[in-house]
Amino acid sequence: MVQIDAFWQLRERMVDEQLGGRDISDRRVLEAMRSVPRHRFVPQEAAELAYIDAPLPIGFRQTISQPYIVALMTQMLRLHGDEIILEVGTGSGYQAAVLGRLARRVHTVERIPELAETARRVLAEVGAENVEVHIADGSTGLPEEAPFDAILVAAAAPRAPRPLLEQLAEAGRLVVPVGTIEGQILERWIRRGNDFTCDRSAPVCFVPLLGSFGWEQDERPDRGA
Repeated sequence: MVQIDAFWQLRERMVDEQLGGRDISDRRVLEAMRSVPRHRFVPQEAAELAYIDAPLPIGFRQTISQPYIVALMTQMLRLHGDEIILEVGTGSGYQAAVLGRLARRVHTVERIPELAETARRVLAEVGAENVEVHIADGSTGLPEEAPFDAILVAAAAPRAPRPLLEQLAEAGRLVVPVGTIEGQILERWIRRGNDFTCDRSAPVCFVPLLGSFGWEQDERPDRGA
């Protein structure tokens, strides 16, 4: 059993080796990852694995993303500290907690009520007071809180959802994994007036974004997980 004071050392190693040792160079992102207790966002029985370089199951066929991918997507948003952010796919709440250390306000949307409630509780326990959890179809965004300076989608979409693009503020950034159920590429969309530019980054593999502007159903093979 890993002792509580050992989690700090594991987190330091995660940041230094998995993130700083690769291409995560934004110091604010590194410090946010260093400060958020990832082990609080995984099931208790998986706490010892919280800082390994891999995603972990959190129930309901969902996962907490690999630390490197959390850091990479966050870095792609180019945050300065005064942004209002939308996250689609709350999951465990970990990504929202990281974003909360880097922005003024975070709205995060989850379609599974049980995950939303657990994330809401843990976020409160770790002091993420500027993060608000909503239960809704995240593929349609959160129009009542728009526009957003940045939007991060923590689930795979067949294409960048149009409502999310439309809810970006001027110069707003949308980071979303786009592709098939089997694999995707991270895309970053930037709004300039009514025009949008896109650049593509790393290959990834996320759980599918289900909803009106995502996939109609989870088409992954059921392996009993």
